[in-house]
Amino acid sequence: MKPTMLYTLLMITAIVLMVVFDISIGPNETIAISPIASPNTLYVCPAASEIWDQIAQGFSLLKKPLIIIFFFMVIVSMFFWGWALYQNLLKDKFVRDEFKKPWGFTRILLMATVMILLMMKTPNYFRSVSVDGLNGQWVLCDNNTPNARAVPENAVHR
Repeated sequence: MKPTMLYTLLMITAIVLMVVFDISIGPNETIAISPIASPNTLYVCPAASEIWDQIAQGFSLLKKPLIIIFFFMVIVSMFFWGWALYQNLLKDKFVRDEFKKPWGFTRILLMATVMILLMMKTPNYFRSVSVDGLNGQWVLCDNNTPNARAVPENAVHR
C-alpha cells in the first residue's frame, strides 16, 4: 500500500472516530447571534407512534453494548484477515480460499451494522424534540403540516 493511501485511510479513520465519540481539537465556543436575526417561532407536530419509533427506542437503550460488540467484532475481523494473510505469506503464494471466511465474516458484520443503524436512526429520530409545557412526543414540522403548533423557540429542546 502506498504511503499516501495509508495516510488517507488513517486520517479518515481518525476523523470518523473523533466525530462518533465527540472529540474536538478546537475550542467549543458558540457564535453569538443577535436575537433580532434568529427566528423566535418553531412548529411542532405530535409524533405518530409507529412501530419503527418503538424499535429505535429499544435499540437506543442498548446503544453502548452494541458499540462494544461492534468494535469487538471489528477486532475479531482484523484477526481473521491477519491470519489469512499470515497463512499466505507462509506458503509464499496467494491462495484465494484462505480469504473466503474473513470476507464472509466482514460482509455479515457490515450488513448487520447497516441494518441496526437503520433501525436505530428512524426519520423521527432526527426530528424528535421535547417542548416545555407540552406532554407527549413531538417532532419538528412545517407550518403548513396538519396539527402543527407554533411554539417559542426557547421552549424546544433536542
